[in-house]
Amino acid sequence: MSMIACYIGIGSNLGDAQAQVERAIARLGQLDDTRLTAQSSLFRTAPVDAGGDDYINAVARIDTQLAPEQLLRELQAIEQDFGRERPYRNAPRTLDLDILLYGAQVISSAALQIPHPRMTQRAFVLIPLLQLDPFLTIPGQGPAHAFVPSVAGQAIRKL
Repeated sequence: MSMIACYIGIGSNLGDAQAQVERAIARLGQLDDTRLTAQSSLFRTAPVDAGGDDYINAVARIDTQLAPEQLLRELQAIEQDFGRERPYRNAPRTLDLDILLYGAQVISSAALQIPHPRMTQRAFVLIPLLQLDPFLTIPGQGPAHAFVPSVAGQAIRKL
């Protein structure tokens, strides 16, 4: 199987969020059949549709041979290792890892929605994503930069 370029959204707002995001990026590079090929800067953002402390966010690009569902299981295992709990939707979290894009594939299953369904509505995803690839196209939706005006009101600050 050939390598597929994937983008992973990373966020944390509990504990030492910056250290957790940095450690999570390192863990992505340790996944089997996977190579970490790029990482964005870290950004501080206010929670969207949630309470709690500010988030530290980043996006990583990996090349992987893992199938989408296997990648999802690996990401959830990393979240568990970091003490992730899911008491309610959009709860504060020690670590959140989301598959934003898996190559040019569009996947819609009970477990997985790719492209990530809210990625075009979140500055904390779009800005780091565009830092990695300013010309990125979101499958079925168009150029990622076209969505920036709609998130212009969301506070985001590069660390």
